[in-house]
Amino acid sequence: MEPILPGAPWLIAHKSMLGVNKPNKITLNEQDYVIWQNQKGEVFALDNICPHMQAPLSNGWVCQEKDTITCPFHALEFDGQGRLYQGDKKDIQPIAKSLELVVNNDCIWTYAGFEPKLPIPDLHQIIVDEYEFIGVAGEKSIQGDFLSNLMVNYDYNHQNGTHKELFKITSCNVSSFEEKGYYATVKQDLMRANNTLGEIVKNPILGIFPKILSNTLEYAFPSTTAFFAKTPIGDIAQIHILYPETEKRTKTFILMYAKNINHLMKFLFKNSVLQAAATVIEQDTGAVENLYPRQKSKIRLPNEEIMFYAEKLYSDW
Repeated sequence: MEPILPGAPWLIAHKSMLGVNKPNKITLNEQDYVIWQNQKGEVFALDNICPHMQAPLSNGWVCQEKDTITCPFHALEFDGQGRLYQGDKKDIQPIAKSLELVVNNDCIWTYAGFEPKLPIPDLHQIIVDEYEFIGVAGEKSIQGDFLSNLMVNYDYNHQNGTHKELFKITSCNVSSFEEKGYYATVKQDLMRANNTLGEIVKNPILGIFPKILSNTLEYAFPSTTAFFAKTPIGDIAQIHILYPETEKRTKTFILMYAKNINHLMKFLFKNSVLQAAATVIEQDTGAVENLYPRQKSKIRLPNEEIMFYAEKLYSDW
């Protein structure tokens, strides 16, 4: 396959997703990699193929003392630069190809060997400076091409359809849309139905959202959609991440952050917030995976230029 958006920065994982001294397999643009984190928090990644007999290194194990990945077939060890260990000595030259990583605020980025075309978004730094990390939710591979998933993230109209039941949304109004190159901001108001006590007990997230939820969406093409909302218990920032695994498969996950929430409220609502984020992913997944092949639309909804703006950035890349 031709690489999708070569030169784009891809956020492939948060450190909390990796564990310690545990091999993890990721796929980016149809290339498999093994990625691991040591006890110091240092992160390494190599092509997932052992250069001896092509076994998947992610099926092996990590040697804590040497920070090496061990092939499951013949127990060959490679360090994070791809150099082979033989006994207690390592080769000077790498023979397994490493993946260059950029780690910022526990977020792991890569350009997958391409010349950078865009910087890593400042949006992530701004969020980390102001908000506390809550957790990761909804990690999933979606059986759908990257552009289809991207357009869903830029399609505000789907919220009162796809996510209607989760948040009891009755309507959504976009008050402004501003775009500047690869960055865009949308301000919107979500109107919600009245919630019964039984609904709140079943889905506690309903208890922290006001009837009119004013929020801001900030986009950093192509990987990041950040949702900011003020609730009665504090402020929430939800970062929705996408990257292309293959031509027809897209990886997604959500990073959740919060501020001005006291410890009791965080304890009571953390799991509900993360579960709601995971449900958003499941609902988006169902929407994308059930689409028929794309045809020219015969209907136009309000403010669809937000979605078509993202489509144009993709096609003009």
